[in-house]
Amino acid sequence: MIEVNPSLKLLTIFDSNFITATPLISSVLARNRAMEVHVWSGERNGERSSKVVEFVPGNNTLRVYKLNLSGTCRVACSLGMNLTVKSLDMTGVKIKSKCAKEFRWVLEQNQTLKEVNFSRTCLKDKGIVYIAAGLFKNHSLQKLYLTGNLFGGIGVEHLLCPLSRFSSLQMQANISLKCVTFGGGGTRIGRDGLAAITQFLMTNETVTRFGIHDDESLRPDDFVKIFKSLEKNASLKCLSLQGCKGVQGETLLETIMETLQINPWIEEVDLSRTPLHNCGKTIAIYQRLGQNENPEPEIDLIKDMPLTEPKSCRVFFCGQEYAGKTTLCQSVSQNFSASPALPYLDQVRTIVNPVEQAVKTVGMKIKTFKDEDTNISIWNLAGQHEFFSLHDLMFPGHGSASIFIIISSLFRKPSNREPKSTAEIEEDLQYWLRFIVSNSKRAVQQCMLPSVAVVLTHFDKINQSSQNLQQTVDSIQRLRDKFQGYVEFYPTVFTVDARSSASVSKLTHHIRKTCKTILQRVPRVYQLCNDLIQILSEWRSENYNKPAMKWKEFGDLCQVKVPYLRIRSRHYNKEAVEVKRKAIATCLHHIGEVIYFDELEFLILDCEWFCGEVLGQLLKLNVKKQHTSENKGFISRKELEKILRGSLQSSIPGMGSKVFENLEASDLVRMMLKLELCYEQDPSDQNSLLLIPSILEEGRGKPQRWQISSPDCLYAGRHLECDDSSHMFLTPGFFPRLQVHLHNRIKSLMNQHGATYSLEKYLISISINGIYIRVELAGQLGYYINILACSTKNLTETLRVVQQLIIPAIQSVCHGITMTENIIRPECVRNLTPPRYRRTQFASLQQLKQALLSLPADSMYDYQHTWSSVMDSGRPILQEGFDFARDLLSDDDFREVLHRRYHDLHNLAQELQIPPENNTEGQNQAITSSNEAEKVEPSFGGIAKGVEEVLQRLKIIEQEIRDLKQEIQGMRYYEHRLLLELHRKVNYIATFNSQVEERKVPNMFYFVKAENHSRKLITTVVSGMTALRLHMLCEFRGQMHVVEDQMGCEMMQVDNMAVKALAPYMKKFMVMVTLALKIGAHLAAGMGQMIPDLSKEVAHLAGSSLLFGAAGATAAGVVGAAAIGRRNRSTEGSRGIQQDIKAAQQWMVDFLRERRCSTGKDIAEKFGLWRVRYRDNGQIAWICRRHMYARSAEIIEVPI
Repeated sequence: MIEVNPSLKLLTIFDSNFITATPLISSVLARNRAMEVHVWSGERNGERSSKVVEFVPGNNTLRVYKLNLSGTCRVACSLGMNLTVKSLDMTGVKIKSKCAKEFRWVLEQNQTLKEVNFSRTCLKDKGIVYIAAGLFKNHSLQKLYLTGNLFGGIGVEHLLCPLSRFSSLQMQANISLKCVTFGGGGTRIGRDGLAAITQFLMTNETVTRFGIHDDESLRPDDFVKIFKSLEKNASLKCLSLQGCKGVQGETLLETIMETLQINPWIEEVDLSRTPLHNCGKTIAIYQRLGQNENPEPEIDLIKDMPLTEPKSCRVFFCGQEYAGKTTLCQSVSQNFSASPALPYLDQVRTIVNPVEQAVKTVGMKIKTFKDEDTNISIWNLAGQHEFFSLHDLMFPGHGSASIFIIISSLFRKPSNREPKSTAEIEEDLQYWLRFIVSNSKRAVQQCMLPSVAVVLTHFDKINQSSQNLQQTVDSIQRLRDKFQGYVEFYPTVFTVDARSSASVSKLTHHIRKTCKTILQRVPRVYQLCNDLIQILSEWRSENYNKPAMKWKEFGDLCQVKVPYLRIRSRHYNKEAVEVKRKAIATCLHHIGEVIYFDELEFLILDCEWFCGEVLGQLLKLNVKKQHTSENKGFISRKELEKILRGSLQSSIPGMGSKVFENLEASDLVRMMLKLELCYEQDPSDQNSLLLIPSILEEGRGKPQRWQISSPDCLYAGRHLECDDSSHMFLTPGFFPRLQVHLHNRIKSLMNQHGATYSLEKYLISISINGIYIRVELAGQLGYYINILACSTKNLTETLRVVQQLIIPAIQSVCHGITMTENIIRPECVRNLTPPRYRRTQFASLQQLKQALLSLPADSMYDYQHTWSSVMDSGRPILQEGFDFARDLLSDDDFREVLHRRYHDLHNLAQELQIPPENNTEGQNQAITSSNEAEKVEPSFGGIAKGVEEVLQRLKIIEQEIRDLKQEIQGMRYYEHRLLLELHRKVNYIATFNSQVEERKVPNMFYFVKAENHSRKLITTVVSGMTALRLHMLCEFRGQMHVVEDQMGCEMMQVDNMAVKALAPYMKKFMVMVTLALKIGAHLAAGMGQMIPDLSKEVAHLAGSSLLFGAAGATAAGVVGAAAIGRRNRSTEGSRGIQQDIKAAQQWMVDFLRERRCSTGKDIAEKFGLWRVRYRDNGQIAWICRRHMYARSAEIIEVPI
């Protein structure tokens, strides 16, 4: 009936024999019927009745009260493919191993069963083994109750096996089960069971509720171990130990409190019916659980942690191969060996890699020893050129205590005794000095200069009076002078025999003393860092000297061992603690104790192993012998993992599985991907090929041409060069990282539209959105980058890809090194002219923009930049030519120039701003041509109107500039308005000065300070300034200018009196003059030479920041002179100006008298100026010799 009737909802059967229930319930389960079933049985005399089995579809629960063995097996079989039962309760039903074996199949097949209760079912070890086997394949069961059974330690061990991990590389077999309970008087857990429980609690990451009930076999010490194992468990929320007889004693109580202090994730500990509960000692436990539940106030743990002087210092041995670094390192360590025994870290590295090559050291080596309370580690950087690209990763971070010993051999190879030339030694030293300076610039704030000392080895093989040696010492002195201010150069050059401990004793003494000095000077570190060094050392000794630890392992270690880095409650800000842990790990990285980057999921504890054994494998690959050239640097992931697996083999037999059990070759590949040492060809493919830049080949000899060549192609190029290439360069590790970083950036773009990316050793070729780009590394030691672009799109769209994608990628990789941007001649880009011919074919982008800024508005759009010709052995390579600026700059660049011009006009308008008159006629009248603009008189109202128009135009620019030509035309009117008022101001100054009494000394002066073989104009005078030189301007009316070859007068020091007298003059006038220069006023038609061109006097003016910023006129420190200016403010202001003029004139008279330059003859000698009177109005002025002769008919000389 049940097989054919799917609509029956309730079936209740009363039978004298309970065996009737078996076929009924089996049929219901097998057919997946959603009917409610109740089966009752009674005794033969009919006096008693009891329920045998029930199934309630409402809660999907099957409850079995009484079945025989065969019936139990049959019901179990019917559950295999059942979809309706979610909870199975067979409490009290006797289950033998045969039935448990059937239930194993149920667990493997059933996907809906969520809860199973087999309490008091007389299960023994064999039955539990079957159930545990089913758990390995089950993915649905969430709760399992096995209380009151008869299994022992073997059963516990098998039961918890699928819920445990026995290696950090092993995955947990069952991750669905959340609740497990067992125990009872018949359960004998024993030693094996206890070991299984502690392993389960330490490694399980999914079970949230775990119970051991009514146990009589475990002792208090066993429960102490159980709670200790909970310190590292972050998933368990509830632990139930109801009725366990061994839960007693003060030691266990203290252990429980300590565990709850460390582990805030435990929400409930059930100790009911235990001795500890019965004696009332569990109150403190429940109070602590309540504290874990309450959120703690947020405090800045990092801020409150004490700081201390660091105790670790790194000594970097830098030098080429065969320099004797390894031998020198051994001799230095022998000198330190009189100190206490070799410390732990060096012993560990001996275990990982115990054998060093005697003749030539390959890869990086580290030796660590202790000097009193200071840990000194010598990092012997690999001298082979193929390892140079890895040196950047080893460079100390900001604030790290470190010194650099640059080692150079006096011989090319010690075996043949062929001496190096002075130039070769200088080249070696200069490479390492530039490397140190370039990497030190990466620090956000350089707290101190890198400490550098030079060592010359194999000194025992040369004649001490050798002339070549003296030349070498002289060249090192030149390098010391050259790098002064970049490194702290130790004055003594150490000449040693690296094999002799006595010969290197002075060097050892220098290392010892310098380390102590630097540790006192570098920023202090958290005391916690020094503590963690010891904690990590102990962790390694307890974990088979593992060279790396997972980030989770580090978090667990902090939770257990470091209170400051502990998550204190369940509601505590876990992300904030994670940030603090990362900060401490980064600090440990900076001081050289570990290698840690945010991208990594590991802390590398053995730096030598990681740099030499792991990263060194990348450099030993020889892919071209194994593959065709079509692969172009690609290698399969499996092959790379196979190669890297060799670095995970311990040199000690039987130790490999223990030392590297938490690392796989795939982890090393993932590290390299995150460090951008390689990239995946297709990130979505798990078996994607990997490209490793270090194995790329050069493309010399290959024809160079663009992928497209059509008449409408457009060509553009940018040349990025180190701003200070004599002291810095792009390190060997820069371009390989750029190749990977740029690839990752492009692949992360949403609109890449089938971008292609190919590499050669010094070339990146990109095609993105129809734009073809070549990025080339060039220059000796690679100090500049060429970016060449070819496209059929417009110039602006092409350059936007360069400006927004390529250049930011370059700047992010070479962080700290300033790169200047230049424009490459388009003809060189079109023909892919070799780099050696392009050396003169680029122009500074900023200088080109400045050239536009210095032009009148109507000349900007048609400005031409001229290129010189290039010859090779008399053969012309490139002809002379020119390009319009509009063909070299994008619209974005041109708009930036216009923004600056408007900003400069706005600043000038503010300097000239005058209160408007009550004449508002024509304010709303549109200006349509420049001819109409010329008819407007420069009245007060007109000037105010000009200022208002400039401000209005600034608002328009903020929205958008759509047509460059239209904007340039519109700018001409506003320039003209401001220039007229500027003319009026300057003319007033000249006239006003000429009316001041007798004019015994010139008024128009400025100060110059000599600096680095050039002269710099001074904006403001400050008390204490020294070594200034005073100069005077020629004051001829309408043609004020700088006097060439003027000797001037030296001012030794500025005192307070001078500041007080000169302060009113150091602002207005020269600010106006500067702004006039910026907008090209001295070139504007009709202005003549009224505006003095100070750029003729001071070469520094043309390249200063003044010309590139809006408000830089004063702040840049470029301009200073007598300023007379607030005439139009008010009548009272004019009187103040006159008083300021008299004070300044009196200071000038007194100053010149002190310098014995008070007569007309003295002033003519020092300043080239003569005192004259104009014939027409009788005014006095000081003019130059040229005007004396050219305008002799207009003047009369009036000597003093």
